[in-house]
Amino acid sequence: MNKRQNQRLLTRSLFFILFIVAPPLDIFRFDLTLNHFILFGQPWTLGLEAFQSGDVTPLQAGLNIILRGFVPLALVVGVGAWVSWRWGRLYCGWLCPHFSVVEIINSLMRRASGKLSVWDKKQLPQLQSDGKHIVPDGNWWFVTAIAAVGFAFLWAVALLTYLLPPGEIYTNLWNASLTRNQAVFLTVATIALTVEFTFARHLFCRYGCAVGVAQSLIWMGNKRSMVVGFDRQHASACVACDKSCEHACPMHLQPRSIKRKMFTCTQCMQCVQSCEQVQQKLSAPSLLKMVEKECALDVSMRDFGNRPETPQDCFEPRSKR
Repeated sequence: MNKRQNQRLLTRSLFFILFIVAPPLDIFRFDLTLNHFILFGQPWTLGLEAFQSGDVTPLQAGLNIILRGFVPLALVVGVGAWVSWRWGRLYCGWLCPHFSVVEIINSLMRRASGKLSVWDKKQLPQLQSDGKHIVPDGNWWFVTAIAAVGFAFLWAVALLTYLLPPGEIYTNLWNASLTRNQAVFLTVATIALTVEFTFARHLFCRYGCAVGVAQSLIWMGNKRSMVVGFDRQHASACVACDKSCEHACPMHLQPRSIKRKMFTCTQCMQCVQSCEQVQQKLSAPSLLKMVEKECALDVSMRDFGNRPETPQDCFEPRSKR
């Protein structure tokens, strides 16, 4: 694992921890019992109670709605849209707690079956050109099942604490005294998430996640945004490779393809790392590289007869390590 992947592991791990502890620490949640948000331990309301009691004028109430409702929402959406415009689904690959589970289950399932998904028809090579060596062992299925159920239950508990007082939920869990509604929610959510993590996690990331799809749509609108670039001038160097870059992609994408076919790319850069490792054995630079601006046009516009010229400085010369 290179430095870039170590950094990604750190950001994903920290954000996953934040996702779990945000409700009990009152960092952020919506309390159904109080019917308002809580942000950093403070109630976050639109201030309509003061208007209803006659403590503020209609003008002040309108300003409260704008400042406490529309402005924060616009900032979150605006920053998210700007990041997506420049770098694509960066949130998915570097922060998203769901995608973290996807990658973990992928890894465990590959150790158990040699495939990233139960729906894959063929096993991946046991020994890849990038040096990865994984021999399938059926004993890993037990670990995979435990991980799927464990993460599903953890997610179910976390989601419930975003809606109800976390102290009550964790106390009831510890004392095995959940209310009927709490028990039903945790049971149904755990079963649904277990099925999703086991059988449909890629499908959800591609088409079921509104945040992910929105990022992809914005990203597709920017022809010069960051994307996985392919050094097509030296594509012949791929002939002896076993498609290690495709095997490394947790979303089952083909990194050497055009941008339209990379619609759900999460910018995890694992394909780039794989290509770097393959080419390193040949004392040559990687054929895959994260590119943007003019260097990205070959990937984003290479369709329907378009063949944009790639600037010479987008990739390292093959004679240079």
